Amino acid sequence: MPTSREPALSRALILLMAIATGLTVASNYYAQPLLHTIAGQLGLDTASAGTIVITAQLSYGAGLFLLVPLGDLLEQRRLIVGMTLLSAVGLLVSAYAPNLPVLLLGTAITGLFSVVAQVLVPMAASLANPEHRGRVVGTLMSGLLLGILLARTAAGLVSSLAGWRAIYLLAALLLTLCALALALSLPRRQQSAGLRYPQLLASVLTLFVEEPVLRLRALLGLLSFCLFALFWTPLAFVLSGPPYGYNDATIGLFGLAGAAGALAASAAGRLADRGRGSLATLVGLATVLAAWLPLAFASRSLWALLAGVLLLDLAVQLVHVSNQNAVYALRPHARNRLNAGYITCYFIGGALGSTLGAQLYDHFGWQGIVCAGALISALALMTWLTHGTTPAHTASNSSADIDLRRE
Repeated sequence: MPTSREPALSRALILLMAIATGLTVASNYYAQPLLHTIAGQLGLDTASAGTIVITAQLSYGAGLFLLVPLGDLLEQRRLIVGMTLLSAVGLLVSAYAPNLPVLLLGTAITGLFSVVAQVLVPMAASLANPEHRGRVVGTLMSGLLLGILLARTAAGLVSSLAGWRAIYLLAALLLTLCALALALSLPRRQQSAGLRYPQLLASVLTLFVEEPVLRLRALLGLLSFCLFALFWTPLAFVLSGPPYGYNDATIGLFGLAGAAGALAASAAGRLADRGRGSLATLVGLATVLAAWLPLAFASRSLWALLAGVLLLDLAVQLVHVSNQNAVYALRPHARNRLNAGYITCYFIGGALGSTLGAQLYDHFGWQGIVCAGALISALALMTWLTHGTTPAHTASNSSADIDLRRE
């Protein structure tokens, strides 16, 4: 249990936590619009350059499983500040990397410790008033999505002005300042699950066995983020080639097109507060599938590409926030472990999507990406229609929505 009475979250603190969430997660995405530039300078082919993104996703997944559960064991403010600073160290290693192995090392360090974002989100959920918890989670997830998407824009602009290494230096500075602000602003908060570290990790797996809602939501998260990474990983190569021929700065601007997905996070949070999380999930999954229709023409039509980006990012975020609100409501005392289990699966999906995207684009071009995206989207929608509407799962979701609002 917490060591002291939980303080109410102020708007300023919510904003700071949202910014911190965005900045830490953004650290994993600066390379995506720059892959063709990094590949050219380090002498890499498409598949080798893609390992940068894959390393970021896999190290993030490892951090989720190994580090996020510590939020249910250690003092959270100290944990958050320390992990933020270590993530900045990884960015510095990447900034001065002379070759691919060193760049992958820096990427792995950053990815491992940038999971601090997933300690901040359940901490905010615990500090928030129950009737506003969905909105608070949605706000932090808006910050997370904006961090992912605007990272591409910032990386492209900074790379055009000062080279690709400059974005890593700037990001390290911002994370250091963010760590200082968090140290001064976050309340001290420690809760103990009454378990040793190995037992704590084992309990994450136990939660999967005991909670059918967690299993289903983790699978939906895995599939939806797989689609997200499947699209974004090869996009820089599409936009740098014919008929577009864009430079780093222009490619980075496409992150702005997807930033509208942040609106879906807030909407999903409000729906969860009203007990309509299942509806948000259905709408999100159906929209993900629909997004691949305009994306089929994205390799030759800018308007089709923009429409597809908007639909895909809105939909993925809608599903993600709906999933998290349902998962957080299951066991309030185990939110960090629930989040660790769910987000680990989520970023495993991202790693699979990045791997699949790099390989498919190499062998089959953009149409291979579109076909795979449509098939995975259909699988996700059928999974929800088959299992999400069963009486047992519906009852579980209803109970979760009530707990989220009345806990």
